[in-house]
Amino acid sequence: MDLRKLKKLIDLVSDSDVSELEITEGEDKVRIAKATGPAQTVAYIPEVAAAGAAAAAPAPAPAVAAPAPAEPQGHTTNAPMVGTFYRAPNPGATPFVDVGQSVREGDPLCIIEAMKLLNEIEADKSGVVREILVENGEPVEYGQPLFVIE
Repeated sequence: MDLRKLKKLIDLVSDSDVSELEITEGEDKVRIAKATGPAQTVAYIPEVAAAGAAAAAPAPAPAVAAPAPAEPQGHTTNAPMVGTFYRAPNPGATPFVDVGQSVREGDPLCIIEAMKLLNEIEADKSGVVREILVENGEPVEYGQPLFVIE
């Protein structure tokens, strides 16, 4: 897909009330989602469509439905945007926080990378980190719980 066309689509989503746009062009598939919250960001997430017979054949249904994950207990700090979760400021560095560590409101908890921008996520409550719900390097969705702080 043409870079100028992508830029135009991102600008269109940014300037409108549309929160998400998905376009398929041949085997290329693009989803552009606008995060809402304190800092508005538009995320570009390229998706690769499966080619050949794999695209035509539907995925088999699981024999037994997996149980829904349990809701975390306590105050959760949620992702304010779509992106990639990182526990440390750079590879090899010590993580911002660990389980059992005390944090104050405004302390950095992690980084979410969105469109090559590193966004530092701060604690929205003082307390003790009881659980880290996302693994380093995993993609996160808007509103996904990241930490449990009590």
